[in-house]
Amino acid sequence: MKRFFSVFLAVCILLGNPASYHVTAQTEQGTEGEGQGAALSLASPSAILLEASTGGVIYEQDADSRRSPASITKIMTLLLIFENLEQGKIHLEDQVTTSAHAKSMGGSQVFLEEGEVQTVDTLIKCIAVASGNDASVAMAEYIAGSEEEFVRMMNEKASQLGMENTHFADCCGLTASDDHYTTARDIAIMSRALITSYPKIFDYTKIWMEDITHVTKQGTKNFTLSSTNKLLKQYPYATGLKTGSTSKAKYCLSATASKDGIDLIAVIMAAPDYKVRFQDASKLLEYGYAVSSLYTDENQEKLSNLMVTGGVVDEVALRIEEPFRYLDIRGNDLSAVTKKIRLPETAEAPVAKGETAGKVVYELNGKEIGSVRILFDSDIAKAVYKDYVKRVFVKFF
Repeated sequence: MKRFFSVFLAVCILLGNPASYHVTAQTEQGTEGEGQGAALSLASPSAILLEASTGGVIYEQDADSRRSPASITKIMTLLLIFENLEQGKIHLEDQVTTSAHAKSMGGSQVFLEEGEVQTVDTLIKCIAVASGNDASVAMAEYIAGSEEEFVRMMNEKASQLGMENTHFADCCGLTASDDHYTTARDIAIMSRALITSYPKIFDYTKIWMEDITHVTKQGTKNFTLSSTNKLLKQYPYATGLKTGSTSKAKYCLSATASKDGIDLIAVIMAAPDYKVRFQDASKLLEYGYAVSSLYTDENQEKLSNLMVTGGVVDEVALRIEEPFRYLDIRGNDLSAVTKKIRLPETAEAPVAKGETAGKVVYELNGKEIGSVRILFDSDIAKAVYKDYVKRVFVKFF
């Protein structure tokens, strides 16, 4: 009854909005947590909604049509920046000098001057908050030596992530080239990669307004960064992520939100105006929170050692590989999820650390909903003659 009321409330919210459309009952899906969800009709032609930790799709509408992404492109730019930070190739306090090429960027910018120096930290703010094209190019050149090489890295990363319908021609989305395209699904994929791998991005995308300082030959002056993501003020659970708009792309948005331990990503492409992209994203997020439940198991318990036959020692330590997450959008009672440890009685030496020993299986209503591997936590070599002699010697003497 509580779940029914939540869904009913979400429908009422949507129908109460003059710009909203009819919502039908949730459809059955072939794979739990991946599918069409309800038949929402949005004003934006392409959209997708997914849960971040599992990647489960809650709703999609024409999510695989190739479209111009405008500044949504910068999600990939930010992903590569944070990847380089993690690898120690760059640092937040590094000083970046603006080139003539970076300064020449039009569109959305923070008005960097040629020769102006800003830190990596400041330039990330310029990209994430104010969508600065000049800041994006400055960082691309700092990391890769040229924007062209950075774009090659962007396309390589897109391929690694399985973004099958994406190709980048620049690092900021300003281009009107037909060779610069992506889809709502692919935007969701790279958005998920960014926020799950580098949650520190939210320290930047939650900023509504902040001043930076320009120090140039003309003097020193403050410049106010103002967020392009109005959803931060319009939707109480919004955390980011990136807006975009050009005459070709129309109005785009990758919106992230966090509520009750559930992180959602709503992607809107080609909205007819800037208000609609935020309205459609809000509708998606409201629907998502109304129908979604998340089962989580951190898998931190210590497992008993497994006996080993034919090894230099008689037992081996085990560990569960990772936490388990399961997204439900059908209204199931997730307290009914069961967890079973499946292991052989013994392992045969040799065994290698990191190899699969067994698995943890999760079931709901008699159906398996997922599993996590159990791994050997150390190497155990196969015993040879001298090992058996040593054992006998130790036992008797």
